[in-house]
Amino acid sequence: MGLKTRVLEILENNRGRSISGNSIANSLGITRSAVWKAVVDLRREGYIIDAVTNRGYCLTGESGLMNERSIQGFLTTEHLGRKLDVFKTIDSTNNFAKSLAQLGGEHGHTIIAEQQTVGRGRADKSFYSPANQGIYMSVIVRPRIPVACSPRITACTAVAVADAIKDTAGIECGIKWVNDIFVHGKKLCGILTEAAVGVETGELDYAVIGIGINANNAEFPDEIRDTATSLFFESRRIINRAELTASVLNHLESRLKELESGSFMNEYRERSILIGKRARILSGDRVTEYDCTGIDDNGFLVVRDMDGNEEHLSTGTILT
Repeated sequence: MGLKTRVLEILENNRGRSISGNSIANSLGITRSAVWKAVVDLRREGYIIDAVTNRGYCLTGESGLMNERSIQGFLTTEHLGRKLDVFKTIDSTNNFAKSLAQLGGEHGHTIIAEQQTVGRGRADKSFYSPANQGIYMSVIVRPRIPVACSPRITACTAVAVADAIKDTAGIECGIKWVNDIFVHGKKLCGILTEAAVGVETGELDYAVIGIGINANNAEFPDEIRDTATSLFFESRRIINRAELTASVLNHLESRLKELESGSFMNEYRERSILIGKRARILSGDRVTEYDCTGIDDNGFLVVRDMDGNEEHLSTGTILT
């Protein structure tokens, strides 16, 4: 058992009560400095540990870890998150949610993991999903909308996530078309929407919305260190992941009601970090330089090529 785990065990055994660093150190045969370092690491993982002078450390009742009780305590939804599965480790929340949806999983059923071993984004790119630091969730939704409206789901989700982050962490976010949340030029969150259409009805059968947020990450692998950020980095404080998860679900349920009207699209445009800029975009196997002039009501990126021809792109990868 590692040092951090042993310190946590003592704090868990005294949850809600203060215990001095000296007492912890003596019981484990380590220094008070080592106890302090372990507490710092535990806080970074989401544990809420108060430190009071002359009293010691106290693991609060809401530790910040993800579980059904802590998340649902913040929910105001009717459906989203009311049926909830929380896993310590899973390969991919989207994979699991899609399997459930295919078997008839109900609207609002939410899958959450403390860690993903093969977390993924668009085009099967990997999504860094370390244990106990981020928010990795997938939601089954069954909105009664025409298939033509389904491309709006990702845009709707991006607005909901940005709203939740502003409410919970006080941070204003930008949206990088088509599915990323950015802060200060770095990626904070990715969204992956996968849907199925009913063959007989021609309507959307279900969509699985995957959301990955870098919440309390204190470090990143070398390959994404210069391009990724976290709420911890941006706010310099530990974020209550259960509260933020619930806030995302609260906002998402509200925004999903606007799918047919598309009334959230103005907010999506206002948060866009691409409109008015020039970008190289990979679409299929072709890279083209465009001026990004807007986003239409379906969430398609409106662009003009260097010859002045206008296009509406439904998908693509921004290279620069």
